[in-house]
Amino acid sequence: MDTSQAVWLLLLTAIVLANIPFIMGNRLFLVFKLAHKSIVVNLIEWFVYFLITGLFAYLLEQKSMGNVASQEWEFYTIVLFMFMIFAFPGFIYRYNLKHFLEKKQSTPQ
Repeated sequence: MDTSQAVWLLLLTAIVLANIPFIMGNRLFLVFKLAHKSIVVNLIEWFVYFLITGLFAYLLEQKSMGNVASQEWEFYTIVLFMFMIFAFPGFIYRYNLKHFLEKKQSTPQ
């Protein structure tokens, strides 16, 4: 796998994992079914997916380039905020759009 393919794979993985906690309504880590998931549980699940994505990126960099470059705190801050931006569509769907659509569906026309 060359570097270009590794970058695209990582971006796709990050976008999918960033949105899973918000799109998968009452499922925790795609396995456990909950009666209700609060925003705190969603954010904890999102952060765990962030750590999983970081581990995947580390392993992918080591596999495709042979070594892992050392990074300072600025890199990790930018990556965290990028992961937040990737999660924006799922967050909007879960907390804004889903309620709007349900309300629109339940009102008689």
